[in-house]
Amino acid sequence: MILAEETLTAIELADTDALLRVVDGMTGRRAWDELSTLRTHLAAAVERGRQLWGVDEHIRYRMALEAPVELAVAAVQEGPARFTLGPLTEVAAHTRTFAQMDPFLTSPTDRTVIAHERAIRGEEIAGDFDRGVFDIPLAAAWEPNYPLAEYHSDHADFPTPDPVDGEPIELPDDPPRIEDEPTEEALLALVTPWTTMSNGVTDLAIVEGDAAAAIAALGVPAATGARVGLGVALAWMAWTAASGGAHGRRRGMAAGRFHAWSAVAALTGLDWPVDAEELRQAGSSLEWWLWNDGAATGWRLQIAIHDPMDGLGWAFSAADARTEGPDV
Repeated sequence: MILAEETLTAIELADTDALLRVVDGMTGRRAWDELSTLRTHLAAAVERGRQLWGVDEHIRYRMALEAPVELAVAAVQEGPARFTLGPLTEVAAHTRTFAQMDPFLTSPTDRTVIAHERAIRGEEIAGDFDRGVFDIPLAAAWEPNYPLAEYHSDHADFPTPDPVDGEPIELPDDPPRIEDEPTEEALLALVTPWTTMSNGVTDLAIVEGDAAAAIAALGVPAATGARVGLGVALAWMAWTAASGGAHGRRRGMAAGRFHAWSAVAALTGLDWPVDAEELRQAGSSLEWWLWNDGAATGWRLQIAIHDPMDGLGWAFSAADARTEGPDV
């Protein structure tokens, strides 16, 4: 297939705006063969030093979102995409069922991730999956409704869980912190993209005491907060772990849910892999708080936990915000 002369010129000039308009037109016409030909020319141009890989990844994104299922799965299985609005496994799962995609999925990893993404969206799925990817069940009846990404041709929406109204928390004098490496690692893992690819900052305090004592150990002058159930806490932790923050790469809700489960397992001392009902019972024995010191802006998770059986408290604060300059 021969591309229009204007398109070939845009490739040689590395005119990304013009090429994105071409992609819009081809996608609107459902001209998938033309898009494949365009990708071939883009690959050759990249070899010649043209910086057009972002356009190519945008084509992969549009194919994962809008192309016939076989082409969409093929776009996903090319591998991770750095410059798309989200992981292509989540993008494809936004518009198609697992049953539609499964016949074309040859990558065990992608198949597992997509199965988890679709299960989060309520699809009932049976079968064996790669336990080395997410070693947790596809679904549990007691889980909350996780906030789901919504992908569009030119943007994506990543809603948060419902906000919680808080009341002033009476903070004691700053208690001394203690160390607990497993829980520290699990809580910090929730925000890895924020801290490694963006501007995220974190603080974590573990104390012998309750949630208020743990918040006080962070040195905040005042805080508001509300006690919440395990489901609300899971939804906020999963949203956080799914997100890329201000500039980092989004991991997707399947990964977010996995990291949220991992955090609960670490906080309760459960052996991994965990049984879903055991996680529910152990997680429900903890006291969960969402709190706010009024200082963190942008992407934020401020959560506190109290284990009344062991007398331990955790307070975690993570925040990320946009700065001038291109996204990472």
